[in-house]
This record gives sequence, structure tokens and C-alpha cells, in this order.
Amino acid sequence: MKNIRSVLRFGWPYLRRYRSRLVVGVLLGVLFGFSNASFVWATKTVIGRMDPGASHPERSATVNPAKVSEEGVKGRSTAQEPRSWLARFKENLERHTSDVLDPWLPALGQPVGWRQILGGLLFFPALVAVRGFVGYGSSYSLGWVSERVVNDLRVEVLRKLSSLSLDFFNRSTMGDLITHVNGDTASLQRCLSLGVSDLIKEPVTIFGMVVMLCLIDWQMTLGALVFFPVCVVPIIVLGKKVRRASKAGLHVNITQSSLLVEMLSGIRVVKAFGLEETQVKRFQKLSSELVHHGMKGIRAKELINPIIETVSMVGFGLLIVYIAAKGRAVAEMVAFLTGLVFFYTPVKKLAGLHVLFEQTTAGVGRLMKILSERPTVEEKAGSMRLEKFEKEIRLEGLRFSYSGQPVLHGIDLVIPRGARVGIAGESGSGKSTLVNLLFRFYDPTGGAILVDGINLRDVALGDLRGLMALVSQEIVLFDLTVAENIACGKTGATRDAIESAAKAAQAHEFIIQLPSGYETRIGERGVTLSGGQRQRLAIARAFVRDAPVLVLDEATASLDSQSEAEVQSAIDRLSENRTVITVAHRLSTLAVSDLIVVLNQGSIVEQGRFDELLKKEGWFAAMARKQGITPQTSVLF
Repeated sequence: MKNIRSVLRFGWPYLRRYRSRLVVGVLLGVLFGFSNASFVWATKTVIGRMDPGASHPERSATVNPAKVSEEGVKGRSTAQEPRSWLARFKENLERHTSDVLDPWLPALGQPVGWRQILGGLLFFPALVAVRGFVGYGSSYSLGWVSERVVNDLRVEVLRKLSSLSLDFFNRSTMGDLITHVNGDTASLQRCLSLGVSDLIKEPVTIFGMVVMLCLIDWQMTLGALVFFPVCVVPIIVLGKKVRRASKAGLHVNITQSSLLVEMLSGIRVVKAFGLEETQVKRFQKLSSELVHHGMKGIRAKELINPIIETVSMVGFGLLIVYIAAKGRAVAEMVAFLTGLVFFYTPVKKLAGLHVLFEQTTAGVGRLMKILSERPTVEEKAGSMRLEKFEKEIRLEGLRFSYSGQPVLHGIDLVIPRGARVGIAGESGSGKSTLVNLLFRFYDPTGGAILVDGINLRDVALGDLRGLMALVSQEIVLFDLTVAENIACGKTGATRDAIESAAKAAQAHEFIIQLPSGYETRIGERGVTLSGGQRQRLAIARAFVRDAPVLVLDEATASLDSQSEAEVQSAIDRLSENRTVITVAHRLSTLAVSDLIVVLNQGSIVEQGRFDELLKKEGWFAAMARKQGITPQTSVLF
């Protein structure tokens, strides 16, 4: 019950959005549960009418008067004996039922007319049809709700993931994130689609059956219920085993998904180094573990049915002996045994339901954890609007540490509006970290970044990032059309603006040669395009954004000489009349910078113009010599 409550408590905020359809499904489920009890009553009624010893209203005209007189005496003597409310209720129920059904149901020894033929043919089909369509309506309504609940949940999980800061993604695996969106929500979907429906129908069915069986014989009913607790114990024990197996299998599944993403995204390296068999063996090992945990779950789950069936049949046999010893009427015996079958069938379903909720608990726990995550970078309530960039970007005593490891130490820097500032340094010196702080992907652990005198922590994130455009070495394109990829730079960009941006980025010529021009889908990560073409689309996206601050993070580092020349020409046009911050390992791209800042181990060790730094023979000059750049060759740039 604890797991059922936790799953339903988690799902309730989403379920109540569709409360009207949910209420319909619940009411129909309750009606379905009670309709099952009608079959016990129907069985007793029909078999009773076939019993040669039973009396029927239609036979009253042929009964011997002496017998009537004798029975009348007995009746008067019996009437004087006190009767329980249950006996009186049964008598009234049977009398009113007989009044309605006697003209329509055939009985042994009675003439069979068209009404009896019609009633005999349609009595059970009508009950089954009502029960079936009520059950369908309940399952459909609850399934309709569960599909929309899980759809809402998937969207919310993705929205939550997109709101989290970069440090969260640095400590998460791709397989884990994919499992959150698809696997965990899918397990909840199965639980809601199958579980909620049975959670309503089956307890009501059990209650209805207990009431009906008590009407037949409450003593026998209590005797039958003695075996119910015996069925509950294995359900609890085996349910725990299923939960443990599900948790272990979930962890293995996450690892396997991460391996799959890793292998397929790096397929070029896998093939280049002949790692196909190695990766397949890793995958196979994880698959074997999944099979192991899956089989443990299957064993525990499938053991429940034979245990419950065996226990229930032991009780069934004892009841047969009891009924025979007491000489009960055939109709009551058949009805009672039918009711027991209907009673233990939902018990088995509830056992399976318990297992289903146990399996779902692991996924729900993970969903609760991810939805409770808070971004480390949050926008303040009532944050300031920043619609223009007019003066400067100022870094004051900027410090940053990641996982306790210092990355930047007391950075002081002023970037005036319209300036071109280059950032150089060896790998690991903190260049990219500085860019991440400018975009407020992280918050500094000390000091501050000010834009026009306003601390970034006080600025609305949308306004801050709207002032900046990023072109990086890591070219990110989406499986959309060319036009849609460019339009990602600015919401609501017009077709004219898209084409103008493409022309400015020197991308228009190759775009119109694509099969469908601007409407060509470029595939995942833009795999159908060359590196230079992808980078020019990224530059076009920056053009259409028309932001006053342009950040170039190793924008040409991965290109060949010809592609670099084409892209650099586009970057030069993009840089006009903008504040440009260029992070570069290839120092020749910084030759036109107004100021170059050299970082080493998170500190500024040099500042100056390109030629000045070369002549100083310091850190910058040493890096330049490794790339064949000297004061004599610098005139070429």
C-alpha cells in the first residue's frame, strides 16, 4: 500500500488536470465491480429455476389444498420465530426479483412461451454486454487520462532538464537523462493505464462478491475469507523481490543506454580503431545482466498466481465438503462456488497490481528526484530588465571553482562597448570557463561580472543572453530544415531576415544548391554538410540574432585552411559594429583584436595588443613561436 500511495501521490497533480474524465472512469469502474456480483445472483436464480424441488408461482394452481393447509400451519409457526435482518432482506430481495423475472425466465415444469425463450436467450448476454461495455468505458476513460498525464510528465521532465544548470549535465550521463524522459515515464504510463483501472475495479468486485456471498451464506463466506491472509503473505514477499530486481535492472539499463549513445555518436572512432567487437561485447555483457535481473523479476511475479490458485483451491475443496455435509441446495452451492471464483480472480489481479506498483516505484523515485532538482543558476524574483548594451562589461575580482578545484583567480578586466577583445592561453587556463560565466551558465564563486554597472545575478536571464550571440568550435545544428536552423537564433525571424543572414554569412550559395534549398533537412547534427558549411550556418544564426555582443569560442579551430578562410571572412563581417570577445588557441585569429588577455592557470598574466605582446617575449610570444609566429612574420596577419 505504501508504494501505491507514493505513486498515486506523485501522479495526483497531473491526474487532477483531467478530473472530469477521471471521475467518469472511476464511477464506471465502481459500477463494473458491482456488476461482477450480478453473475452470482444470476447463476443462483437460473439454476434455482431448474431445480425440481423448487417451487414457482406458476405452479400454485395445481398444489394440493391439504398440503397448502399443512404448509400454512408450518408457516405460522415459523413466522413466530425471530428472524435476522439478513434473512428478511434476502426474502424481500428474492420476492421482488421473482416478480420482475418470473414472466421472462424459463423454469422447470412451466410452459415455455416467447417471453421465456427471449429471456433465456438474452439474460446472460445482456449481463455480459452491460458488464463489458461498462468495463470498456472505465478502461478507456482512465487510459485517456493516463496517456495525457504521462505526456504532460514527459514535457515537464524535459522542461525541468532544460532549466537546470550546466553542472548538472556535467555529472549526468546521456543514458540516465534519456531514461528519465522515456524509461521512467513509460513505467509510470504502464502503471496508470493498467494499474489505476484495476485498482478501482477489483477492490469493488471483491467487496461486491463478499456482500453477495454473505447473502447466500455468511458463515461459509467467513470460512472462505480465512484463506485470504494466506494469499497476502507471498504477495508482499515476492513483491519486494520484484522491486529489488527492477531497481538493479534499471541501473544496468541506464549504463547500457549510455554505452549505446557513446558508441553510435563516436562510430567514426569506433570503426577507425576497430573497436566494433569490443563495444558489442560490452553491450552484450550489460544485456546479460539485464536478462539476469529480468528473470529474477519474472520468477517472483509468476510465482504469485500458482500460490494464490493453490491456496484458493484448497479452500474450494473444503467448501465443497462442507456444502455436501450440510445438504445445501444445488442452486446455492453452484452460486457460492461461482462467487468464490469471481472473488479470487480479482485477488490475483490485485497481486499482479502490487507487483506492477513495486516495479514502478523505482522509476517514480527517480522522477521525483529529477523534478526536485534546483538549478544552481537561478533568476532572481523581480530581476532587472536589460534591453540595451551601452557602455562596458566589467569583471571585478572574478573567481570560480569547480568541485572545489580553483579555475579562475581574481580576474579584473574591462571590455568597452565596440571593442574587440581576444582571450588566449594554454588548454586548461580558464578561457572557456570565462565564456561560460559571461553567459551565466555558471555563477562565479567570488567577485562579479557587471554589464553597464548591473551585476549579472540581478539581470533577467533572457535579457542577458539576448544581448549575446555565440559561435563556438562545437557546432550544434538540429535535425530541422536549413531555414529553421538559422531561425533558432531569433524567435519569429522572417524569411527575408533568414536569407539576409545566410548571405552575410556567405552560406546562401551552397544553401540554394541543396536538394530543397532552405527547406532541406540537414540531418542530426548537420551530418549531411561539411564542417565549413555547418560553421557558416552557425554564423548565419548569429547574424539573424543581431546581438550587440559576439562571443567566438575557438570558432575556426577545427576547420581546414580553405574552410577557415571562408568562415573567417564571414566572422569579420559579423564582427562589424559589435563588441567581440574571441577565445582562440590559433593566435593568428587575434591579430585584429584591440586587446588580448593572456590567461595561465586561471590568472591574467599579460595584456596588450598583438604586436606588443610578441615583442614582450612573455607568455604570448612563447605560445606564438610554437605556431610559427614571430614579430617578423606578424606583418602577414
